Amino acid sequence: MGALEQSVTAGALPPEEALFSVRNLSKVYRTGEDGDELQVQALRGVNLRVRAGEFVVLLGASGSGKSTLLNILGGLEVATSGSVRYAGQELTTLDEEALTRYRRVNVGFVFQFYNLIPSLTARENVALVTDIVEAPMEADEALALVGLAPRRHHFPSQLSGGEQQRVAIARAIVKRPQVLLCDEPTGALDYPTGKLVLEVIARISQELGTTVVVITHNAAIAAMADRVLHLGDGRIQREERNARRADPSELSW
Repeated sequence: MGALEQSVTAGALPPEEALFSVRNLSKVYRTGEDGDELQVQALRGVNLRVRAGEFVVLLGASGSGKSTLLNILGGLEVATSGSVRYAGQELTTLDEEALTRYRRVNVGFVFQFYNLIPSLTARENVALVTDIVEAPMEADEALALVGLAPRRHHFPSQLSGGEQQRVAIARAIVKRPQVLLCDEPTGALDYPTGKLVLEVIARISQELGTTVVVITHNAAIAAMADRVLHLGDGRIQREERNARRADPSELSW
C-alpha cells in the first residue's frame, strides 16, 4: 500500500472536497471463542463529511459509537466495512505502516486521561513528539499556546489536573496536526478547570485553523461547535448546526 502524503493543508483541498468523507461505515467487534462467538455492532452504516477547519461535537450515551467513530477517523481502529477518505485519500486500504504515518503526521489526540510521562517535565513531555515529525513547533511555543509557559519545567506531579490536560493538548498540537481528536477531554476535570481546557481547545481551533472533533456526554459543550452530531445505536440520529460558536465562558453545566 502507498503511504499517505506527509502533509495535507486545508488550502490544498478543492472547495467541494471534505477533509473527512465517511460512507456507509460499519464496525463489528467479535468476542468469545470459535463456536461461541459474540458480535457487537458498534457502528451501522454511518455517513459523514467534515470540512477543513470545522469544529464538530459528537454527543451520545456510552455505547452509542462515539469513541469507535473517533478512533477510526484517527486511524487507531480499522472499519469492518465502508469507506473513510481523508483529504481525498482512502484510509481504509492503508497498511499499518501508512496508518502509523497518518496518525503521526496528520492527527493530534487528546484523551480523558493525560498519559504524561511522570519522570519528564511538561516541556520534555511535549518535546518528545517533535522527534517524529519534520516541521514541528518549538515545545515552548506549544506550551505558550495553552498558557503554560511559566510551568514548563514542572513535572506532572507538580501540576493540577487541568494543567496536565493542557500539557497533553500542547503535546498533541506541537506537531502542527491538521486534525485534533478529543475523547472526553474534560471528563476527569471539575467545572472551572474543564472550562479552562475548553477555552484552550477553542483557541487552537480558531487561531490555528485546526479541524476539531470532540466526543462528550456533556450536552452544554455542544454550543461551542459549528455542528453537533447525536449518535445512538451506532448511527448518527440527528444533526444540528449552531448559528455561532459559543465562547466557553458562556457555558454552564
